[in-house]
Amino acid sequence: MTLLASGPLIDWEWIGEHLDVIRAATVEHLQLTAIAVGIGFALSMALALLALQWRWSYPLLAGFCSVLYSIPSLALFGILVPITGLGTVPAVIALVGYTLLILLRNIVAGIEGVPAPVREAADGMGFEHWRRLARVDLPLALPAIIAGLRIATVTTIGLVTITAYVGLGGYGDLIREGLRRQSAPQASTLVILGTGLSVVMAVVFDLLFVGVEHLATPWARRPRLAPIEPMEPVPVAAIPAGGSLSDG
Repeated sequence: MTLLASGPLIDWEWIGEHLDVIRAATVEHLQLTAIAVGIGFALSMALALLALQWRWSYPLLAGFCSVLYSIPSLALFGILVPITGLGTVPAVIALVGYTLLILLRNIVAGIEGVPAPVREAADGMGFEHWRRLARVDLPLALPAIIAGLRIATVTTIGLVTITAYVGLGGYGDLIREGLRRQSAPQASTLVILGTGLSVVMAVVFDLLFVGVEHLATPWARRPRLAPIEPMEPVPVAAIPAGGSLSDG
């Protein structure tokens, strides 16, 4: 087994001279993540609405998404590349496929978790089904939906590095190049840089979604009032005739 070239783990001078390469890798990583999560969310929302309209379809849809999610990424690329070729198409198809199960489950769980009395109140106010969905169900399901987007985004950021094997990769391209040039002085720099930046991006987006959830669901962080303890009834015999409870 060939080891990475000896020398400093990180060549700061090389990093300073190749900021344009790092910037391009960052932009590509962000683009692939945004495209995959955006398409995945749109498809998952459509599938969730279909499943909520026809309940019998949910196990079939969730099962199909689960099969996609269980396929190893390299094996999925092996299936797609002979059909689509290298480039953006197989990368986006694979990345979208891995978001569907996460997003579908969270959207359905969030909408189904809306309390029944709230729905009944909306129905009593004359809300039609789709109006209630837009004005009541979806806003109350936001915590679960945002949690799904958070998990899907962080997962996708990690998976984007694998798309280096189909000609893209973002930070994954830096890692692949470092592993390919193991005898070069900058090999360890490329591997550490690609790995570190992808981890930093995942942490940043994780915290970003925490902030978005905090701002989008103000009712979820309001302190709940303590329940009022019911008063125990006072036996009639304990009230003196012609008197009151306050009489000594």
